[in-house]
Amino acid sequence: MENPEVYSPTTTPQQPTKDRCFMVPSKHLDSKRFLLKALEVLLSFVAFVLEEVVSNCTSCAPLYFFEFVSCTAFLFTLLLLILLVTPLYLRVGITCWPLLDFVYTLVIAVFFAIASLAFAVDNGGMTTEKAAVVFGFVATVVFFIDLGLFVMNQGIPCLKRSPAADNPPAPVAEAEKLNANGNE
Repeated sequence: MENPEVYSPTTTPQQPTKDRCFMVPSKHLDSKRFLLKALEVLLSFVAFVLEEVVSNCTSCAPLYFFEFVSCTAFLFTLLLLILLVTPLYLRVGITCWPLLDFVYTLVIAVFFAIASLAFAVDNGGMTTEKAAVVFGFVATVVFFIDLGLFVMNQGIPCLKRSPAADNPPAPVAEAEKLNANGNE
């Protein structure tokens, strides 16, 4: 062999990469955002548990709304985190993970802000209610920080132009040539 560097990538057997079931950073989640997602899960869980400890309520609608949002945030953020750091995302069939992550984080941040504000305005004044509200607002801030970091690193997925829009498909010249010759 005169030049082994040219042939080595294709002819030398590659060492198998060890498949890991937990990858941070991963294709869809860097280390900073992983930590933020883990913190979102923890804060949502604590807010939910504190809300569950409330034994009676004077006005239950804000409490129930806060319960729904904190529980949803906990469960779905945990699910999203698991999917984004494991190879399971390949089995789900979703093709645009950045858009899903962006929209989910935005929606949860807005709902957490509304639920925390409603619960802060209308609660019985118990210590556990106040603590749940604090954790709700802290979780809201972390969701918005995660969203800001996402936009800084990747931009807003909805506003990105697709490559197909920038490069329209070329006309099929072969078919035209065949049709011009009478071969249909």
